[in-house]
Amino acid sequence: MFELRDKEMASKIMGKLRSLDLDIKIMHVCGTHQDTLVRFGLIDMLTEAGVNVRQGPGCPVCVTTPMEIEESLALARAGKTVAIYGDMLKVPSETGSLLTVKSEGGDVRLVYSIADAVELAKNIDNDMVFIGVGFETTAPSTASTLLSKPPDNFSVLSCHRTIPDALRILVESGKVELNGLIEPGHVSVITGSNMYEFLSRDYGIPQVIAGFEPLDMLMGIYMLARQIKKGEAKVENSYTRAVTPEGNIKAQEAMAKVFEPCDVKWRGFPVLPGTGLRIRSEYENWDARVRYKDILEPIWQKEFEEPAGCKCGDVLRGELDPADCPLFGTKCTPTNPIGPCMVSAEGGCTIEYKYRR
Repeated sequence: MFELRDKEMASKIMGKLRSLDLDIKIMHVCGTHQDTLVRFGLIDMLTEAGVNVRQGPGCPVCVTTPMEIEESLALARAGKTVAIYGDMLKVPSETGSLLTVKSEGGDVRLVYSIADAVELAKNIDNDMVFIGVGFETTAPSTASTLLSKPPDNFSVLSCHRTIPDALRILVESGKVELNGLIEPGHVSVITGSNMYEFLSRDYGIPQVIAGFEPLDMLMGIYMLARQIKKGEAKVENSYTRAVTPEGNIKAQEAMAKVFEPCDVKWRGFPVLPGTGLRIRSEYENWDARVRYKDILEPIWQKEFEEPAGCKCGDVLRGELDPADCPLFGTKCTPTNPIGPCMVSAEGGCTIEYKYRR
């Protein structure tokens, strides 16, 4: 039976990559891709074959800004029940983390899905705020929840973002010279492969959508390298068992009904136009920023800096490898994180520390 971790097949693909005589730099935008590359030792094999792979802004917790963390802290300190995914618990900001607030007696709940948060809201005598973090992968579940009219004591602090336009801005910046992009599998299930066509058409960027197993990654990178060698620029899909050209239409429609694009800052980036997802006025009864404006306005008036010495922004832009940060593995560790890239399971620093430190 064909396996997606077959060593013999991996060796054959690596042989084909080496035969191309490569010296290229590519980027992926997915924390799970980075985990696969490092955990299975692919990153070193690819480097030896002339393929420099960089991780871009594909960790949703990592790109969440200090301002958004402070919003979450303010709500918890004001007595609201705050529901989060576990990766958010230890992300530090100027005034602490949600773990800090929890240790001080704040009601911070870890959930596996927004559905869990809704069920909690139905069974508590308090206002529940779900911190909605993630790209097109998680935004549809937030949208469908609001479409179903959740309890009156439930609301969402939307920190959702979208990937395609962020890639356009990254390419336009020219700060990282890239020969091609490996596009994310989970996001592409929702967006479809057609969503990336403009990058190849307008900017001449070769692209391949890849899955998450070792052979998925190697095959995707081989397909990308082959495009680069031929001087082609198109979107290829090596994850056809999950990704279609049009994507998940129902999920896209739900997102369009509930959210509208807005300008938003990403950690490590300036304000990226149109890459945020703001809850539309029709659903403002469940918009935490509308409902708790009095609590959050003082936060909006402040400027929050990145932690001193933290290089997460450079890592997210693909300009720095995690181990090249002077804090990595010394002052900044998973038990004492300075920045979010050492907190989230999808963060480049967490992955580097776990498998290669």
